[in-house]
Amino acid sequence: MPLCSRYAAAAFTHAGASRTELRPGTRRRQTLQPGSTVQSPHLNSVAPAAGPTADRVLRVTNLGKHYPGVLAVDRISFAVRRREVVGLLGPNGAGKTTTINMILGVLSPSTGSIRIAGIDLARQRARALAQANFSAVYATLPGNLTVAQNLRFFGLVYNVPRLRARVATLLEEFDLQALQHTKCGVLSSGEQTRVALAKAMLNHPSLLLLDEPTASLDPAAARTIRARIRALAANNSCGILWTSHNMYEVEEVCDRVLFLSRGRILLAGDPRQLPRLHGVATLEELFIRLAREPLSVHAEHAG
Repeated sequence: MPLCSRYAAAAFTHAGASRTELRPGTRRRQTLQPGSTVQSPHLNSVAPAAGPTADRVLRVTNLGKHYPGVLAVDRISFAVRRREVVGLLGPNGAGKTTTINMILGVLSPSTGSIRIAGIDLARQRARALAQANFSAVYATLPGNLTVAQNLRFFGLVYNVPRLRARVATLLEEFDLQALQHTKCGVLSSGEQTRVALAKAMLNHPSLLLLDEPTASLDPAAARTIRARIRALAANNSCGILWTSHNMYEVEEVCDRVLFLSRGRILLAGDPRQLPRLHGVATLEELFIRLAREPLSVHAEHAG
């Protein structure tokens, strides 16, 4: 199934789901040691968020996905906090899309668990996915519907209460009032991205998944969207998992990054500090080094 179709299919799993309170997860700690080796296969690929466990809107534990002869994701663990933007980075084929599809409930994991706002995705799928939403540059909204019609349609899919008022709020928040009666198929790339972000905020998600949201935008539009995404995390108490190949915007927007390669998390930390810690000038240089000659990470369980 094409990626955009998978994302579209995942949207409908939110229908009828109710909201729930956050439940704390289990704490973990990571120690980065450049050039070290993994001491045990059971300790690899751990990159949890720091801070109180009650703030975690996403917790992935020992998540794996394998097919006959192919290990797509190799028992990775990480977390995302409220008001945090985490970059999921890696070359094509690293396992990013597979990871996102498992979080969205489109793919079933071979191993491990996923908790969204404290809710186990495997056990309470609808309730967990009701706490999440997504936006992807390749998952365009129906072009024959107007902006307002798209928002109303997906609001019904997500079972959003007081939908008329919620749509009006989002039209204003994303500067879409003048475009509300315009069909999405004739909008510019920047306008379509704003509509997609508005759609993604319909259900007040605790977790927002963004797959290269600025990939097709000109520099001015991309800067505007980056500012809006930072505001979404700060003002809506949601956590954001962001994938991008643009290291400049990753460094500008993300609080932490996870470098994924060959299905494993190789490195995690502050994107503004990691290059210096690993002897390179820029995040892009570090990305290239990891893609060509992956570093090893020694990760430890805490408690």
